[in-house]
Amino acid sequence: MKGKLITFEGIDGSGKTTIAKLLHEKLGDKAVLTAEPTDSWIGKSVKRALEEKRDGITIALLFMADRNEHIKEIKNWMKEGKIVICDRFIDSTFAYQKEHLGIKNAEEWIREVHQPFFIKPDLTFLLYIEPEKAIERIKDRKLTLYEYVDFLKKVQNNYIEIAKKEQERIFIINAEKEKEKIVEECMQILRERGII
Repeated sequence: MKGKLITFEGIDGSGKTTIAKLLHEKLGDKAVLTAEPTDSWIGKSVKRALEEKRDGITIALLFMADRNEHIKEIKNWMKEGKIVICDRFIDSTFAYQKEHLGIKNAEEWIREVHQPFFIKPDLTFLLYIEPEKAIERIKDRKLTLYEYVDFLKKVQNNYIEIAKKEQERIFIINAEKEKEKIVEECMQILRERGII
């Protein structure tokens, strides 16, 4: 049986990482939890580039290099029949880098670079929260160059645009609800789609 790729998306502070972990715990051995940027040396280079506030194109290319390697792992897990839960994936690149790249036709450029290695998630949970509330949640940690309200508002709008185009794949979930309720909503959607 072929596995499935389930991704979690949303602005910083939306709770993606927490919900992805809780869903993984619910699904147990049939699932694998992973994230982007990865813990590989390329993923660490992405994190370093973000910390050093490098140029948008440099950051985007590092993210894509990390994803190219990551997809090889994801494909292997899927061949084993696993449900792969990924905390951030391609939609993050479109939502964030479209704002950060500073080039014309950013979306087309991102799509073109991904073309040789891209795989489409089977299902995506987009956790929606007002940017002001998201920033309030993460204010005690060291913030990256993306983590300020005006930027996150633009990113949020980009996510909504993507979700409108891909209503079959992307489910928007209210991230302000209790964690347990969010996880149960995700489980229900997975059941309805025949994934679990």
